[in-house]
Amino acid sequence: MPPWNPRMEEIPRDELQRLQFRLLKTQVYRLYSFSEFYRARMKEQGVHPDDIRSLADAAKLPFMYKGDLRDNYPDRIFSASRDELVRYHVSSGTTGKPTVVGYTRHDIENWSESLARAFTSCGLGRGDVIQVSYGYGLFTGGLGAHYGAERIGATVLPTSVGNTERQIELMQDLHVTAIACTPSYLLHMGEVAEKMGISIRDDTDLSAGILGAEPWSEQMRERIEDWLGIKAYDIYGTSELSGPMFSECTEQQGIHIWGDLALVEVIDSGTGEVLAPGEQGELVITMLQKEALPMVRYRIGDITVLEDEPCACGRTHPRIRRISGRVDDMLIIRGINVFPSQVEHALLEIPGIGRHFQIVVDRQGALDTMLVRVEISEEAFSDKITDLMVLKKKVENRLRSTLNVAVGVELVEPGTLPRFEGKSKKVIDRRSM
Repeated sequence: MPPWNPRMEEIPRDELQRLQFRLLKTQVYRLYSFSEFYRARMKEQGVHPDDIRSLADAAKLPFMYKGDLRDNYPDRIFSASRDELVRYHVSSGTTGKPTVVGYTRHDIENWSESLARAFTSCGLGRGDVIQVSYGYGLFTGGLGAHYGAERIGATVLPTSVGNTERQIELMQDLHVTAIACTPSYLLHMGEVAEKMGISIRDDTDLSAGILGAEPWSEQMRERIEDWLGIKAYDIYGTSELSGPMFSECTEQQGIHIWGDLALVEVIDSGTGEVLAPGEQGELVITMLQKEALPMVRYRIGDITVLEDEPCACGRTHPRIRRISGRVDDMLIIRGINVFPSQVEHALLEIPGIGRHFQIVVDRQGALDTMLVRVEISEEAFSDKITDLMVLKKKVENRLRSTLNVAVGVELVEPGTLPRFEGKSKKVIDRRSM
C-alpha cells in the first residue's frame, strides 16, 4: 500500500533535515521567548537560541526528564493557554504525581496524522475493520489509535480493554481485520478464544496486530504470528509524546520516526554523549511541532539503536530498532546487568516453554536472588518428574548462558501466572518492599 502522505514520507533526506532544522529553530526560539521553564533551563545550560546553527547543535540543548513533568504538575510547563487547549490526557502516575499532557487542535491533528501514516505503513486502509483494544479515557492509547484509524477510512471497533469473551465474539461477527492492543493482551485474548473453542487463526478474519505500550521481543513476534496467523507490527509512543505515534512498516525492519514531527537521538545513558547510528543507547526525542507541551531532548529511558539508512519501503525517515528494555528496568543481580527482555528472548527459544513468565527478585542476607517462574506449554506438560527436571535444567542452563549469572527456575502449570489486559507486569522486586 502506498504511503498515506507520499510527499512527506518519501521526502529526500537532505530536504527532511533542512525542514527539521527550521522546525527546531522555531521551537527553541518560541520556548525561550514564552516559557519560563525552558528559558531558565537554557540559561542554566549556557545556551541561547542563536547558538543553534545546525541540527547537530541540538546536542547543546538541555535534557528534559520525566521528573520535570511531575515537579511542575499539573500544567506549569505548558506553553499554550487554557483557552487554546482542547484535551487533557493523564498518565497512571504509579510513582509520585501523574503526568498531565495537554493538546491544542494542531497537536491533535498531528497525532492523528502520525497514526494515519503508521497504520498505512502496516498495510491498513479503507475497507479494514480495526479493533482498538487499548484503554480509552485518560490513557492516550485508545483515542490516538481511534483517530488514526478513522483518518485512513477504516471502520473502528472501540472495544477498549476487558470483557474479553465479548471482544472475541465481536471480532468474529464484525469481521475485524486488525487489532491494536498490547502484545500481552493479544496473547491473553488468544488463550481465552481457545477456551471458547475459537481459533483466531482459522475462525476470524484477523490479519494484523498493531502492538505496543510494552517491550516485546522478536521471539514473541514469531510466537504470535505462528500461533494466531497474523502479521504483528511494533508501534511506539509514550504519554508524554502524545501516546502511540510511530510504527514499523510491512518490511518489519525498525520503527519509522516521522522526522517532520520529531527529532530523535540515541545517547550514552551515563555520559549523555550522542551516539552514532548503529550504537545502542537511550532514546532522546524532541517534538518539533508540539504546541501545548513541547518536549525538548526528552530522555525517555527506552533502550534502542538508531538506523539512519532509508527503508526498503521507500520511506526516508529515520528508524529505531525494537525497544530492548528500559534504563530503569535494568536489574542488577550480584553485579550483573539483567534486562527482562533478555529473559524473554532466552525462554522463547526453548521448546516446551509457554508464552508467560515472571521474574521475582529478592535478597537473602547480603546476596541478591532472582527466580524465574515460567509456564510449561500444554504440549510439554507432564506428570513425570524426570521430564520436568530435564526441562527445568535446560531452562536454567539457557538463562545462565544468556545472563551470565545463575538464577532459580520454577516451572508452573499452564494458566498459572497472571494475565494482564493493559501493560504486563513481569518483574516483582521484593528488595525494596
